[in-house]
Amino acid sequence: MNDAEPIRFDTKIAVLLREDLETWQRLNVTAFLVSGLSTQVPEVIGEPYEDADGVPYLPMFRQPVLVFEGTKETLTQAHARVLSRSLPRAVFTSDLFATGNDRDNRAAVRAVPTAELDLVGLAVYGPRNAVDKVLKGARMHP
Repeated sequence: MNDAEPIRFDTKIAVLLREDLETWQRLNVTAFLVSGLSTQVPEVIGEPYEDADGVPYLPMFRQPVLVFEGTKETLTQAHARVLSRSLPRAVFTSDLFATGNDRDNRAAVRAVPTAELDLVGLAVYGPRNAVDKVLKGARMHP
């Protein structure tokens, strides 16, 4: 393969956001969710960057992150599908907007049964077809 050919990935990184979030919430939730994927799925991380002057920068995802939105029901259905497929995932619940640190965030999620989580965001990584099935009913974020 030459460097001019487009790179095709057989995997997908996707974030699904609840459609009723404010802009600042969408950005915050997306940033938190994708940070979780990189900790458990190291193959999603590319090589470090360097500018023309040799200044180094941290590595980032090796592939695009696709952002989707959907209703609360779409998010609930996607959550059930991601669990049934055992794909790597991260969740963000509405309770996390009221906390201010990682310990309290984890406690807020731990306090709620799976079926009762008030999900506002979900990140998932896996084979393209499996991720597409998880996201059924969602639409690309505008």
